[in-house]
Amino acid sequence: MNAHQAKKTVGLILAANALSGCAGMFDAETDAASPIAPRIQALVDANREYPRWADFPKAASTTPAPQEVASRVRSLATEANDLSDEAARIEWTLGDPATLADEITARVDAQQIAPVTAETQAEVEAFAAEARRRAAAPPPIDRTPSPR
Repeated sequence: MNAHQAKKTVGLILAANALSGCAGMFDAETDAASPIAPRIQALVDANREYPRWADFPKAASTTPAPQEVASRVRSLATEANDLSDEAARIEWTLGDPATLADEITARVDAQQIAPVTAETQAEVEAFAAEARRRAAAPPPIDRTPSPR
Protein backbone atom coordinates (compact mmCIF):
# COMPACT_ATOMS: atom_id res chain seq x y z
CA MET A 1 0.00 0.00 0.00
CA ASN A 2 2.83 2.40 0.87
CA ALA A 3 4.59 1.64 -2.42
CA HIS A 4 1.44 2.56 -4.32
CA GLN A 5 1.14 5.81 -2.33
CA ALA A 6 4.79 6.62 -3.03
CA LYS A 7 4.27 6.10 -6.78
CA LYS A 8 1.34 8.50 -6.73
CA THR A 9 3.33 11.10 -4.83
CA VAL A 10 6.29 10.83 -7.18
CA GLY A 11 3.95 11.07 -10.17
CA LEU A 12 2.33 14.21 -8.79
CA ILE A 13 5.72 15.80 -8.11
CA LEU A 14 6.90 15.02 -11.65
CA ALA A 15 3.70 16.42 -13.15
CA ALA A 16 4.01 19.62 -11.10
CA ASN A 17 7.64 20.06 -12.20
CA ALA A 18 6.70 19.51 -15.83
CA LEU A 19 3.87 22.02 -15.62
CA SER A 20 5.99 24.64 -13.89
CA GLY A 21 8.65 24.21 -16.60
CA CYS A 22 6.03 24.68 -19.34
CA ALA A 23 4.57 27.75 -17.69
CA GLY A 24 7.86 29.63 -18.01
CA MET A 25 8.05 28.74 -21.68
CA PHE A 26 5.39 31.32 -22.56
CA ASP A 27 7.16 34.19 -20.81
CA ALA A 28 9.09 35.40 -23.83
CA GLU A 29 12.20 37.43 -23.26
CA THR A 30 13.45 39.85 -25.89
CA ASP A 31 17.15 40.01 -26.57
CA ALA A 32 18.12 43.55 -25.56
CA ALA A 33 21.02 43.54 -28.04
CA SER A 34 18.68 43.00 -30.99
CA PRO A 35 18.14 46.07 -33.19
CA ILE A 36 14.39 45.43 -33.29
CA ALA A 37 14.04 44.81 -29.56
CA PRO A 38 12.35 48.19 -28.81
CA ARG A 39 9.79 47.62 -31.58
CA ILE A 40 9.04 44.08 -30.38
CA GLN A 41 8.64 45.24 -26.79
CA ALA A 42 6.32 48.07 -27.89
CA LEU A 43 4.13 45.59 -29.82
CA VAL A 44 4.03 43.19 -26.87
CA ASP A 45 3.11 45.97 -24.45
CA ALA A 46 0.44 47.38 -26.79
CA ASN A 47 -1.24 43.98 -27.22
CA ARG A 48 -0.78 42.57 -23.73
CA GLU A 49 -4.47 42.88 -22.86
CA TYR A 50 -5.77 41.72 -26.26
CA PRO A 51 -8.44 40.46 -26.86
CA ARG A 52 -10.84 42.32 -24.62
CA TRP A 53 -14.58 41.67 -24.37
CA ALA A 54 -15.19 45.21 -25.67
CA ASP A 55 -13.51 44.17 -28.96
CA PHE A 56 -16.03 41.41 -29.65
CA PRO A 57 -19.17 42.27 -31.65
CA LYS A 58 -22.41 42.71 -29.80
CA ALA A 59 -25.03 39.98 -29.96
CA ALA A 60 -27.80 40.55 -32.47
CA SER A 61 -30.76 42.24 -30.84
CA THR A 62 -33.20 42.16 -33.76
CA THR A 63 -33.80 38.46 -34.22
CA PRO A 64 -37.15 37.47 -35.72
CA ALA A 65 -39.81 36.07 -33.49
CA PRO A 66 -40.36 32.28 -33.59
CA GLN A 67 -43.75 32.79 -35.23
CA GLU A 68 -42.15 34.81 -38.05
CA VAL A 69 -39.51 32.13 -38.61
CA ALA A 70 -42.23 29.45 -38.72
CA SER A 71 -44.20 31.55 -41.20
CA ARG A 72 -41.16 31.90 -43.46
CA VAL A 73 -40.49 28.16 -43.30
CA ARG A 74 -44.10 27.37 -44.24
CA SER A 75 -43.87 29.85 -47.13
CA LEU A 76 -40.69 28.21 -48.43
CA ALA A 77 -42.24 24.74 -48.13
CA THR A 78 -45.30 25.90 -50.09
CA GLU A 79 -43.11 27.42 -52.81
CA ALA A 80 -41.08 24.19 -53.01
CA ASN A 81 -44.25 22.13 -53.45
CA ASP A 82 -45.55 24.51 -56.14
CA LEU A 83 -42.23 24.25 -57.99
CA SER A 84 -42.28 20.44 -57.77
CA ASP A 85 -45.82 20.37 -59.14
CA GLU A 86 -44.84 22.69 -62.00
CA ALA A 87 -41.82 20.54 -62.88
CA ALA A 88 -44.02 17.42 -62.82
CA ARG A 89 -46.35 18.96 -65.44
CA ILE A 90 -43.52 19.42 -67.96
CA GLU A 91 -43.33 16.75 -70.65
CA TRP A 92 -39.75 15.57 -70.50
CA THR A 93 -39.39 13.85 -73.87
CA LEU A 94 -36.33 13.84 -76.05
CA GLY A 95 -37.95 12.04 -78.93
CA ASP A 96 -36.49 8.99 -80.65
CA PRO A 97 -33.09 8.11 -79.14
CA ALA A 98 -31.64 7.07 -82.53
CA THR A 99 -32.68 10.40 -84.08
CA LEU A 100 -31.16 12.29 -81.14
CA ALA A 101 -27.90 10.33 -81.50
CA ASP A 102 -27.79 11.09 -85.23
CA GLU A 103 -28.37 14.82 -84.59
CA ILE A 104 -25.60 14.94 -81.99
CA THR A 105 -23.22 13.04 -84.29
CA ALA A 106 -23.95 15.48 -87.12
CA ARG A 107 -23.30 18.47 -84.85
CA VAL A 108 -20.00 16.97 -83.63
CA ASP A 109 -18.90 16.09 -87.17
CA ALA A 110 -19.57 19.67 -88.30
CA GLN A 111 -17.00 21.02 -85.82
CA GLN A 112 -13.35 21.49 -86.80
CA ILE A 113 -11.08 18.93 -85.21
CA ALA A 114 -7.83 20.07 -83.62
CA PRO A 115 -4.76 18.54 -85.32
CA VAL A 116 -3.75 16.80 -82.10
CA THR A 117 -7.17 15.12 -81.89
CA ALA A 118 -6.78 13.67 -85.40
CA GLU A 119 -3.58 11.80 -84.49
CA THR A 120 -3.80 8.06 -84.55
CA GLN A 121 -2.85 5.78 -81.68
CA ALA A 122 0.35 4.82 -83.51
CA GLU A 123 1.36 8.48 -83.84
CA VAL A 124 0.74 9.08 -80.15
CA GLU A 125 2.81 6.01 -79.20
CA ALA A 126 5.64 7.10 -81.54
CA PHE A 127 5.67 10.56 -79.94
CA ALA A 128 5.78 9.02 -76.44
CA ALA A 129 8.62 6.67 -77.44
CA GLU A 130 10.63 9.60 -78.89
CA ALA A 131 10.04 11.64 -75.73
CA ARG A 132 11.25 8.73 -73.58
CA ARG A 133 14.33 8.28 -75.80
CA ARG A 134 15.20 11.96 -75.51
CA ALA A 135 14.65 11.92 -71.74
CA ALA A 136 17.15 9.09 -71.18
CA ALA A 137 20.19 10.09 -69.15
CA PRO A 138 23.48 10.37 -71.02
CA PRO A 139 26.08 7.68 -70.50
CA PRO A 140 28.27 8.12 -67.41
CA ILE A 141 31.54 10.01 -67.75
CA ASP A 142 34.69 7.93 -67.48
CA ARG A 143 36.29 9.00 -64.19
CA THR A 144 39.54 7.09 -64.46
CA PRO A 145 42.49 9.39 -63.84
CA SER A 146 44.39 10.29 -66.97
CA PRO A 147 48.21 9.78 -67.04
CA ARG A 148 50.13 13.05 -67.08
